[in-house]
Amino acid sequence: MFVVKYALPLSAALLLILFFTGLPALRSCRLPQDGPAGKQGRFAARDGALLLVLMICYAAAAFWHLGNTEGVRSFASMAGESAVFTLEEEAAPVRLMLFPGVGMGSYELEVSRDGEAYSPLVSFEQGHIEVFKWTELKPETLPGPIRYLRLSCGSGNPWMGELVLLDEAGRVIPTSCTQPELCDEQDQVPAKQNFMNSTYFDEIYHARTAWEHLHGIWPYEISHPPLGKLLLSLGISLYGITPFGWRFMGTLFGVLMLPVMYVFLKKLFGGLAVPALGTALMATDFMHYSQTRIATIDTYAVFFILLMYLCMYLYLQNENLTALAWCGIFFGLGAASKWTCIYAGAGLAVIWAWHWIRQAAEKRDPAVFSAFLRNCLLCLAFFVLVPGMIYYFSYLPYGQAEGARLFSKEYTKLVLDNQRFMFNYHAGVVAEHPYSSRWYQWLLDIRPILYYLEYFDNGTRSSISAFLNPALCWGGLLSLFVLGYMALFRRDRKAAFLLAGYLAQLLPWMFIRRLTFAYHYFPASVFLVLALCYVFSLMRDNQRHWLAYAGSFAFASLLLFVIFFPALSGRPVDSSTASVLMHWLPTWPL
Repeated sequence: MFVVKYALPLSAALLLILFFTGLPALRSCRLPQDGPAGKQGRFAARDGALLLVLMICYAAAAFWHLGNTEGVRSFASMAGESAVFTLEEEAAPVRLMLFPGVGMGSYELEVSRDGEAYSPLVSFEQGHIEVFKWTELKPETLPGPIRYLRLSCGSGNPWMGELVLLDEAGRVIPTSCTQPELCDEQDQVPAKQNFMNSTYFDEIYHARTAWEHLHGIWPYEISHPPLGKLLLSLGISLYGITPFGWRFMGTLFGVLMLPVMYVFLKKLFGGLAVPALGTALMATDFMHYSQTRIATIDTYAVFFILLMYLCMYLYLQNENLTALAWCGIFFGLGAASKWTCIYAGAGLAVIWAWHWIRQAAEKRDPAVFSAFLRNCLLCLAFFVLVPGMIYYFSYLPYGQAEGARLFSKEYTKLVLDNQRFMFNYHAGVVAEHPYSSRWYQWLLDIRPILYYLEYFDNGTRSSISAFLNPALCWGGLLSLFVLGYMALFRRDRKAAFLLAGYLAQLLPWMFIRRLTFAYHYFPASVFLVLALCYVFSLMRDNQRHWLAYAGSFAFASLLLFVIFFPALSGRPVDSSTASVLMHWLPTWPL
């Protein structure tokens, strides 16, 4: 019974073991930089064609069913305000649908037949969870025929987008309103709230903050730096405050990670097959797919981390100072998006320092010290001054909301105050969550996070989960041991470089006691791709039938992506099938 129940994960584990039998003898095999790979790092037309195919295929899957392109776009500030809805004729509404905007507060709904005497219908609160999310009000007693409805804000400063009255058949009851914004998009009301028409998980924080930045409002979510939300707001500027709009930029950055990864692999290992297979591994990773389709800021951080390490590698190849300067710029952009990029920056600092220690030990030339000092000045400019200015300027929306001019004392104070708040907030988070996980669980995909779950009457369900493709998670972990061996016993610099990048993203989480989730492993996942491609490269340069091994691994990753696609994309699937998929391991959520 056990074997039958866990046939899929057991099969995956056996195939993984079979793949690693293709490894050459690590003690004596040719290192990647010694083989022809180093001579094949130039980007050719066939690279562009293959990369374009990968990007188109991935983009088609990523943008499919991303979210509605139409929705409620106009909102009214209700602080201390009342809005009177006038029905075209007397009717008896049985359902009331609301689309709240930002802000929090309390409301009172009253009904009337003559517009003079109002009787209370229901009181309700608008909290931070309901933002940009269709909500149904269910009064204890339904009104009879009415002609007027009054919505009054009792406290707080909430914004409201729409209020829709529905009759017993679910039809919209035509109304006019003293606040036109509340009844101008009645045709947008859905039959039911879902992720296609509303926010889900942490979108309630980041999508709202992006909208607040666009409208000069002090943001509700200030626990992360502003740049990620500013990037997110570009999609809202293009497509409006719609689900597609607030998810667009993250998904676009997810697509753009593919060419960055391809170029990185091309520079590391050369050739055509290894970069293509590695990019395919990234495109078929579950975490990459799910995380870039939700309107949170992690995507931007991972994008800049990948660029940071690509530029650092280009610098190490021939001490390209332009690449080092760009590395610092990307570090600044990443840090201004999310603090996890600072961990990546610490890894870069270790790599940079080790590079100069090795230079001094190998050359034993006084000129090395002069070059080191000049390089320090460059790093001070591009890893301290420039990132500091990027970080400082990213707070412009905060300053505009408070009327604080750039470089003023007030502006500087709000920047410094926010740093203290963020540090205290993240250091003091004490909470529980059914899908939380610790760093050691991430290594083996022990506890995925379930972002969204909806059951339907026809026996199907829709879900969105975030966790690594088991092929990448388990295969990448084993590849890290290969990196460790090659770095320690063969003194391979590429292996050491990639291992340092991975550890920079994992080690800090070993000492963090706050609530953590599987998506915190997302930045480390790109180094798992790189580690697996290192193994591919070893096979290529030392094994005749290497492509059969590497190609089969990439195909297995694609197959798992196809199998798990319903659990990742929100596509409705039979509940029993979904339960099998989402219970591969006993610790996975049903």
